[in-house]
Amino acid sequence: MENQKNNEEKEIELEFINPIDVRKTAENPGLLPYAHTAGGAVIKPTEQGVIKGKAMSAMEQQTDKQMRQLYEQMQTLSNQAKEIQDRIEISKYVYEAEIPFQPVIGHTYFLYLRESGKYFLSMITPDEWGKTKKFQYISQVSLLADHTWDVLDTNWKS
Repeated sequence: MENQKNNEEKEIELEFINPIDVRKTAENPGLLPYAHTAGGAVIKPTEQGVIKGKAMSAMEQQTDKQMRQLYEQMQTLSNQAKEIQDRIEISKYVYEAEIPFQPVIGHTYFLYLRESGKYFLSMITPDEWGKTKKFQYISQVSLLADHTWDVLDTNWKS
């Protein structure tokens, strides 16, 4: 008889269907940022939330400004590096060029490329040559006191 009661209890337990839909319930309802039941307490943003929101907005604005400043500094450094690289390249060509005179510190000279592929340095400006020139203007340079060349103007394409 006892076996029969146990079998009936097991059948009742097997027939029980939970009426709560598991897809519509939260696993940890206490962690939700809003009321999870119809009779739950209303949760309103506090003044602290507004303060945090404004602080976050100010922080984002300030960091955006700093990022723009860093980007502008990067651009400046990049441009300076390119100018130095161009100066190195042109200086190499000046030192490889034919120089039929003794350059004087602080004077301006002009670097040209002949059709033969040889470079030469001249005191004559591109405008003074006339129409019969058989060479290409490369750059205007000035000899510095440390015997490096300052590039004043260039037609150089690096």
